[in-house]
Amino acid sequence: MLRDCMSGRIPQSFIDELIARADVVEIIGNRIALKMAGREYKAVCPFHDEKTPSFTVSPQKGFYHCFGCGAHGTAIGFLMNYENLGFIDAVETLAEMLGMEVPSSGPERDVGREAALYALLAEADQLYRGALRENEAAVTYLKNRGIDGATAGHFGMGYAPDAWDTVLKRLGGNETRVKDLLEAGLIVKNDQGRQYDRFRGRIMFPIRDPRGRVIGFGGRALDSGEPKYLNSPETPVFHKGQALYGLYEARQFGTKVGRPGAILVVEGYLDVASLAQHGIGPAVATLGTATTTDHVRRLTRMAESVIFCFDGDRAGRAAAWKALETVLPHAGDQVELKFLLLPDGEDPDSLVRDRGAEAFRDLMDKAQPLSEFLLGELTKRVDLSSADGRSQLTALTRPLLERLPEGVYRALLLTQLADRIGLAPQHLETLLEPSEAARAPRGKTPSYPSDPGSERRSPLIRKAIELLLHHPASGTNLEVVKGLAQVHQPGAELLRRLLETIAENPQITTAGLLERFRDDQEGQHLGRLTGEIPLDDGDAAPRVLRDNLERIVESYRRERLRVLLAKGPNLEPGERSELEGLLREPPPSQSPPENQA
Repeated sequence: MLRDCMSGRIPQSFIDELIARADVVEIIGNRIALKMAGREYKAVCPFHDEKTPSFTVSPQKGFYHCFGCGAHGTAIGFLMNYENLGFIDAVETLAEMLGMEVPSSGPERDVGREAALYALLAEADQLYRGALRENEAAVTYLKNRGIDGATAGHFGMGYAPDAWDTVLKRLGGNETRVKDLLEAGLIVKNDQGRQYDRFRGRIMFPIRDPRGRVIGFGGRALDSGEPKYLNSPETPVFHKGQALYGLYEARQFGTKVGRPGAILVVEGYLDVASLAQHGIGPAVATLGTATTTDHVRRLTRMAESVIFCFDGDRAGRAAAWKALETVLPHAGDQVELKFLLLPDGEDPDSLVRDRGAEAFRDLMDKAQPLSEFLLGELTKRVDLSSADGRSQLTALTRPLLERLPEGVYRALLLTQLADRIGLAPQHLETLLEPSEAARAPRGKTPSYPSDPGSERRSPLIRKAIELLLHHPASGTNLEVVKGLAQVHQPGAELLRRLLETIAENPQITTAGLLERFRDDQEGQHLGRLTGEIPLDDGDAAPRVLRDNLERIVESYRRERLRVLLAKGPNLEPGERSELEGLLREPPPSQSPPENQA
């Protein structure tokens, strides 16, 4: 298995080695206070408020688990959640701690080239900062916008001199450097071959990745020049659909460690800075693009609530609606999604400066939950006093409901819709989803025909998976029970793949298994099972596991026999052959010894 690494990929073998070398206690203990408790370590959870420690770290198994909020993961997962890093950044950070170099299996990614671009962007950042201190007009502009020196310094604001070649002359010392300047988006080459600075006469806002490295810039014109805002182009290290202005600074907001209560998503650089100066935040801004799925993933990892704040004009409402469509698949998770539309003609910067911080906080308190905003905006388009209008509201809502994941949140939203149109929720559900086939496109996999216990994973399969997670070695030197491949129950395929992974990697740890299945659709919730302790005695685990596997096969065999025998003469040809095979085959516990086979 290979993991995508921007344009290149990280070999799975490296991830395995990284996890094997990582001391999860040391990594976590350098960031929060751990106390030894038996064979494990305990702490107050950094991801939710609590007084009694419920956060545990297991050095033997290489993972952490909070029994209070359910947070769990490996050393990589902890860095992702604690420091708000993406997977690649967390891997690179951990590798740097351990003195390891991240390899790339793909020729597309040139780590050395990326390092050169990061270094050059850092030089440009320092150049712009120095130029700001020397330009009175730029300083005056920021003062007039209410930005003080401390805020400008915190966000690293600078100034691009109003000249064609300041960066080119100062940083382009040779042909290689000039080529790097072009690739980093700091200079431009026109059709005639002339090269010149991309940013001129602009207030500069450095855009950082979660590790604090400058990856690009946003520039605001001092005068009426066009465009008013100019961003770096796409480069090997800068991708607008993934980056958020102020994300790095948001991680440092206030004194609380871990996930902040709420994070604001606004539209402009100065909105972020002005809110921070007034003690409101953390806040981030998209970079002239609509909110993307990557943005949502980053935001929902770092906060308990995300408030999308837009201007109240037509363009702001359109941007808010696009954001809503993007976040719908994430609704109902453990993160609350809200929308705040400001009074027409106002933006966060102007409002907080004119009315003050308390007035802005009052508006934040009135932000609409996603469900209210969705139904409220759609209701404005129809006449609910007529049957036609209520039917139209249902039609408008239906495609949005299809994008919501199954669960409590969707059911509650459907209830709200039913209340507005005057129908019983059950009746509305029937109208919206007339068949099982209609539900399948949202990702629900149809169950295997005649699957016993098809609605949920059987307790036996769940226990076997828990045993393998806590005691991977119990799955080594274990001949898979005959008949397990024929078991068609929820979780059986995952169980088989876990056994195969362990057989191929006998030394794999609990943490290694979790990382192997991090991006696996079926195995993405494995981490939740690490909070269960099915068996404390590791020596007994192989025996208990084998017994459990035999019971799974026998239980399924008996159920299939019952189902097939009940059909009597109505058996299909394939079912008849299956029945004959089941009748000939003895239960696992009664299988003859090899020398009698």
